[in-house]
Amino acid sequence: MRMILIIAAGRHARGPWAVRHGGVRPQSGIIAPQSESKAMGESLQTTRGSDRAQRDGDGGLPEHVWPLGTRVNEAGRIEVGGCDLVEVAREFGTPAYVYAEDDMRARARSYLAAFAARTEHFEVIYASKAFPCTAAYALFREEGLSCDVASGGELFLALRGGFDPARIYMHGNNKTEAELAYALESQVGTIVVDSFDELDRLERLAAGSGQRVMLRVTPGFTAETHRAIQTGQIDSKFGFGLSEVERAAERCRQIGLELRGLHAHIGSQIFDLAAYERLAEVLAGLGDWPLLNLGGGLGIAYTRDQKPPSYDQYVDALLRRAPDAVTVLCEPGRSLVGNAGVTVYTVGTVKRIPGVRTYVAVDGGMSDNLRPMLYGARYEAELADRPGRSGELVTVAGMHCESGDIIVRDVSLDRPRPGDLLVVPATGAYGHAMANNYNAVPRPPVIFCKDGDARIVVRRETYEDLALRDV
Repeated sequence: MRMILIIAAGRHARGPWAVRHGGVRPQSGIIAPQSESKAMGESLQTTRGSDRAQRDGDGGLPEHVWPLGTRVNEAGRIEVGGCDLVEVAREFGTPAYVYAEDDMRARARSYLAAFAARTEHFEVIYASKAFPCTAAYALFREEGLSCDVASGGELFLALRGGFDPARIYMHGNNKTEAELAYALESQVGTIVVDSFDELDRLERLAAGSGQRVMLRVTPGFTAETHRAIQTGQIDSKFGFGLSEVERAAERCRQIGLELRGLHAHIGSQIFDLAAYERLAEVLAGLGDWPLLNLGGGLGIAYTRDQKPPSYDQYVDALLRRAPDAVTVLCEPGRSLVGNAGVTVYTVGTVKRIPGVRTYVAVDGGMSDNLRPMLYGARYEAELADRPGRSGELVTVAGMHCESGDIIVRDVSLDRPRPGDLLVVPATGAYGHAMANNYNAVPRPPVIFCKDGDARIVVRRETYEDLALRDV
């Protein structure tokens, strides 16, 4: 089994130069950040879905949870994208979202390669709600993906990131007339229609225009995942029921819209691939369409015990029941960015309640990662300068005025103390996207790391920013 190795402490990287130039560079025998994203993509394909590295006596970190190329350097510190996280925190402060840029590029290339090896008829569409950041839009545009947006704001950012409007898919169960007008003015390639009321709005705005559309269909079943992120069941706010598809298609023709195909989404953080095969079968049974969009939702590993399917296995499932002549679309979001990002915090308070629990409080929480509070999502955590060491069983708590503001429950950390830097992996999806200003806490910056260079792509909010909308 491959694992990310911890090397005995040697020369320490000091000062901001370590961020810009990668600190201590990889030595022989260390799994280090690869300079070629292609090579990283090959590594992704061969390791994902196989046995995973587990933490053991030598202090390994599970590579399927952390960004590709993550290592622990000779100083005993975690590096992401070649950047020492202690130095990143020293330069940019905490909390901070830190992404390995090459990880995201490798995953985009792996998706494209998985499809290209099996069919010429496909389109990979970045589900940008997972990480609606201008720099991420630009990155995935450069890698040849299309894009889906679920609001006027996401559309604005996608255009700002340089996406060709023709390659944008506009989603949303309750698009306002203003959002639809913005999409039409921007010449968005495809609007995914969700309801008859939306068709009425499009009749007022785009009758006879030939605007390309797809119909979102509720297939009547879902996959095993948290109830809050199941979307395919009959009792859903999304889409047309199966019995309504024919009437909706006729309505599109009456209005003068070009109906290109069907879209469906069964949920998020899914490991059961049989659900995708069933979905393709259901949509194919609703008529002959040039395009079938099977949504996204492939799960990722948030903890070492989770073993998601490989991209190859996922694509096989999407294509297995789809008609040969149909172009199959998929919309990965979480699986493109989730494992690419980590969040770095500073420990402020350690509260030990004898015989009960030890709380390690950090300078963030539910304002930068709402998933544990919404879904009971589980994460792992490490100390940036002494990872992988067994120690005290603690609960990582946020700084907000809620007892439920718990980021990680029951994690082993080595003698945590105030001033330590704590790193939570697999926060690249729906962290920045759901960030909020609860307790009037400014939102964290987003930092991209590549080949030892760290750059801010979204700056940290200031107190002044909190008052910018005041009148």
